[in-house]
Amino acid sequence: MNEFATIRSVSGHETTQSDAGQGGSDAELTAQALPHSIEAEQQLLGAILTNNDVYDRVAAIIKADHFYDPVHARIYEVASSRIAKNALASPVTIKAFMEGDEGLKELGGPAYLARLAGAAISSFAVRDYAQMIHDLAVRRELIGLGREIAAKAGRVDIESEPREQIVEAEQQLYRLSEQGQTGTGFQTFLNAVTDAVNVAAAAYKRTGGLAGISTGLDDMDKKLGGLHKSDLLILAGRPSMGKTSLATNIAFNIAKKYQRDENGTVDGGVVGFYSLEMSAEQLASRILSEAAEVPSELIRRGDMNEGEFRRFVEAARTLESCPLYIDDTPALPISQLAARARRLKRTHGLDVLIVDYLQLVRPATAKDSRVNEVSEITQGLKAIAKELDIPVIALSQLSRQVENREDKRPQLSDLRESGSIEQDADVVMFVFREEYYAEREKPSDDRLDEMASWQERMSRLHGRAEVIIGKQRHGPIGTVELSFEGRFTRFGNLARQHQVEQAGSF
Repeated sequence: MNEFATIRSVSGHETTQSDAGQGGSDAELTAQALPHSIEAEQQLLGAILTNNDVYDRVAAIIKADHFYDPVHARIYEVASSRIAKNALASPVTIKAFMEGDEGLKELGGPAYLARLAGAAISSFAVRDYAQMIHDLAVRRELIGLGREIAAKAGRVDIESEPREQIVEAEQQLYRLSEQGQTGTGFQTFLNAVTDAVNVAAAAYKRTGGLAGISTGLDDMDKKLGGLHKSDLLILAGRPSMGKTSLATNIAFNIAKKYQRDENGTVDGGVVGFYSLEMSAEQLASRILSEAAEVPSELIRRGDMNEGEFRRFVEAARTLESCPLYIDDTPALPISQLAARARRLKRTHGLDVLIVDYLQLVRPATAKDSRVNEVSEITQGLKAIAKELDIPVIALSQLSRQVENREDKRPQLSDLRESGSIEQDADVVMFVFREEYYAEREKPSDDRLDEMASWQERMSRLHGRAEVIIGKQRHGPIGTVELSFEGRFTRFGNLARQHQVEQAGSF
């Protein structure tokens, strides 16, 4: 240990790094025994004061509050401010800014700055010193967080329920785990090209050659390019349009194709599904109805023949290892929804998150208006997408004004509390089935001309659905046509006329 390793503790006593390593029980773990390395701090500061260029190599790793000694923190803060202004940071220039610093006076005043620069051994290891200082600061924060959790748990307070404390602790721990994961800043074109080649290689290996995760619906994939990381996608529609059915179809398509190689997911992915409206059992029945091709109403009533029941059980056996995780807890606050998503990613991985539906999520705190509450929820969902680096699909209800128009096709303005939803989303899609409205316009049997026209229209619309892409931040808008089988609650790729003719020629 060199001569500078002796510092002042908060209580005024002197302590060294060796003292810090001799901690006893938890009760003895005081401020004097918190993990730290004075030598690393001194070497780092000395290297910076000797050669300002090394600052750029550590600026992304360490901040002033990572230093254990408050005097060192202030020296680093002054030095970083000087360097940021393209001014020299040396013992001489730093001295002018710290002449009145009482802590520096106790360590020897301006002479201490000179000794720091003189004792710096080399600058090649500054990143190692910075990483060490950062890691020790995280350890100290962990200790402080543990104490805070224990203290809160020990207080019986009506305003601090245990569940809320758990969520808060998880948030703080996750935030702590993300510290130090900074952006890359400028990178060479070679690195950028390498990343682009890796993305293209992953797309080449995937079914359909998509950069994002395939939804299993070809025409939708062509419009969207798959589901892209960090995107928030809103899937909206009026009741009975099939929002939940389409979401479960997409979830099932992604989960059943799940493949992973040594470089990560190649196709499909792990799916998390928040079902705030339906139970997990109801959602599973929908997925099994699609997989087994058994009408969902027969499954609900248990009215299946032997062949249908055999297909149902076989589908259940095939899908039991499917990486699809369902959480049907009602009225989840956005904070808990985020915490559970983080936990799922840590324990099982997570590639896509689906929320059914947005208006059933609760804000963290009550707001003065529903618009502000929805704004907090959509911002929270977008934050989850960016934080976990996954696509998030959130279902949303549409307002009743759709029903008052002659053309029932939804528009962006039909979104409930539309301002924040439209603003925060990267993609906004609407599910529309004209057949649903046409069924309710059936004329009376004695109006033969109208009945014939209605039957012709129903024949044209039967089994068809549209997904209208009203907003896409990184691609075109437009309409995607899909098939819809109501018996199996299944959306699929719509067969084109030339495909039907080719199939009929065999």
